[in-house]
Amino acid sequence: MTEVPAPSAQRTAVVTGAARGIGAAVAVRLAADGHRVAVLDLHEEDTAGTVEAINTSGGTAVGVGADVSDAAAVDAAVSRIAGELGAPTILVNNAGILRDNLLFKMTETDWDAVLGVHLRGAFLMSRAVQVHQVREKWGRIVNLSSTSALGNRGQANYAAAKAGLQGFTKTLAIELGRYNVTVNAVAPGFIETDMTRATAERIGVPFEDFVRHTAAEIPVGRAGTPADIAAAASFFIREEASFVSGQVLYAAGGPKG
Repeated sequence: MTEVPAPSAQRTAVVTGAARGIGAAVAVRLAADGHRVAVLDLHEEDTAGTVEAINTSGGTAVGVGADVSDAAAVDAAVSRIAGELGAPTILVNNAGILRDNLLFKMTETDWDAVLGVHLRGAFLMSRAVQVHQVREKWGRIVNLSSTSALGNRGQANYAAAKAGLQGFTKTLAIELGRYNVTVNAVAPGFIETDMTRATAERIGVPFEDFVRHTAAEIPVGRAGTPADIAAAASFFIREEASFVSGQVLYAAGGPKG
């Protein structure tokens, strides 16, 4: 007879870029899973909606403002979270920005900004949180990659960052595995968020038409939702996923990767 896994213990989770979209959905899902959640975004006031949604549902959340590409800000934020919620042993690196353009139009500022938030941000946050994970001899890191890691017109910076996160994921899985820390990545396909709405605006297409056209190319016949990605992140964080590490899960409504 198969033994049913025990529920996960309550932990402290940090979700970056959690004011809205995928990050907010992940934060709400982890709170529903029983974890205390630090809702981190660039400006603390922007986290209020996510924090309220969690706290009014019986969860525990605090909002934290920090620039994930700033080492001092990251260290201060993680220290504050540890003091207010307890040692952060779950980290979801979701913070990201878009600066889309074709290569010949892309500026160095566009390149540096995207790599700074996605890659440098994940590095700084992981470095700060792993201190607590190693000390507690338990941890989970989930990095948000993208199907754009496979290449996407007008997104040389974003694609490079998202592909880099996959290599980062696999390397941390090797380095941190001995401390009972797993590291995995979720690579979403087309998800209805403010970010994809901005893409539609950039190319001059009504968002509803953009979604309809894109969904027609997805095998399951629909666009993804933030809740779809939150469910994937939740799986990687569970106790029963403790033998899964260094993996990239393409959550894209069909085969990718």
